[in-house]
Amino acid sequence: MSRRPLGQLEAEVLAALAGLGGSARTAELVERLDGNPAYTTVNTILHRLYEKKLVSRTRAGRHYLYRLAVDESELVAGRMREHLRHASDPGGVLNRFVRTLTDEEARQLRGFLDRPEDGR
Repeated sequence: MSRRPLGQLEAEVLAALAGLGGSARTAELVERLDGNPAYTTVNTILHRLYEKKLVSRTRAGRHYLYRLAVDESELVAGRMREHLRHASDPGGVLNRFVRTLTDEEARQLRGFLDRPEDGR
């Protein structure tokens, strides 16, 4: 079964959850998201992410505590790969992307390219 691509809010919720480094209630995630999304909207997104097996949840009283169920770097890298796969000019996209990197990010990328077997 293949996963549907993540929507923007789904990606933001996952990033906020990853940034917390542990479990969080819906209300905690609402506070961390830009644009003041409604509690019910974030709750719906969390339910969808749970169904996609991207987050796990445990009951805590009347609420759930949500936790990432996947590796964030693998998830984001997969999204980047999917965007490249659908681009008519993947080389052009990569060129524009690397031109936006900070010096530190470019240094890290060079290191990864020099040692592709490292995996970190």
